[in-house]
Amino acid sequence: MGAENTERLGFDLRVEASLPRLSPAEARMALFFTAHKEAVVLHSAAQIAEAAGASDATVVRTARSLGYGGLLELREDLLAELTGAASPARLLSRTLDATTGEPAAILAHVVELHEDALAALRRPDLAEAFAHALDLMAGAAVRHVFGIGPSGAIARYAALQFNRIGLRSAALTEPGVALADQLAWVAPADVIVMLAYAPLYREVEVILDRAADVGARVVLISDRLGPVVGNRADCVLTVPRGRTDHLALHGATMVLIEALTLGLAARDRTGAIGHLDSVSRLRGRIDRDWLKRGTRLRPTGTGNDDFA
Repeated sequence: MGAENTERLGFDLRVEASLPRLSPAEARMALFFTAHKEAVVLHSAAQIAEAAGASDATVVRTARSLGYGGLLELREDLLAELTGAASPARLLSRTLDATTGEPAAILAHVVELHEDALAALRRPDLAEAFAHALDLMAGAAVRHVFGIGPSGAIARYAALQFNRIGLRSAALTEPGVALADQLAWVAPADVIVMLAYAPLYREVEVILDRAADVGARVVLISDRLGPVVGNRADCVLTVPRGRTDHLALHGATMVLIEALTLGLAARDRTGAIGHLDSVSRLRGRIDRDWLKRGTRLRPTGTGNDDFA
């Protein structure tokens, strides 16, 4: 398989597709690349060779056999994969390449990707971690939900849903130094729910340090960051975001957030229902016609069938 064909594959898939035609030494080195991606990105050919028990020439030759111009090009591809920094245009192109471009094919492809992700939510180990997360979140004084970029919108939605069932929550969604103003309120009895993905960027590092400093607990929701964070998180919920070489999809994460909301409500059913009733009464005081609101369709034949 030439470089023009392997370009569309993620790195692990590229190696898998290339293994049958590699020499034994190259195959061993290619598998070393997949198992030690961070080291390959950071180290020289000589250092990689020493760690793998091979020669410098084997390192470079394997990179070329995988369809790269050399080790530098391989490193760039790995860095993009590890950091999630592959250009959006490249990821979009790969995602579209997986379909014929027809609307029905695109819909079917996205549904298939979400079905795969939802299947991962049914794993027994995920169910066990889910129960642990509920224990931590239900017992917290405040739930701080972290996310920036697209995950920031999900974090705000999660905080809103938790608040609506009577659980005091706040969204940590400011990137850069503005995050400090929000993070300063994290206290020992709190839980931080982190929506975070590779790489371990600065905001994530600081939040983990802050949690350790004050004794707050951490629930991490991520696709691949769990092993990197290790025991700095009290609970890890591993949720796929589609395929690594495609645009990230957040449907499974949204399903998990709504499952957490329902699970937390079940822990205090009376309190959750009571708080929602209080919210409804406050809405009524703000707008006496609130409960009468809705969309009504004008009868056909009136000359205007738009929603009223």
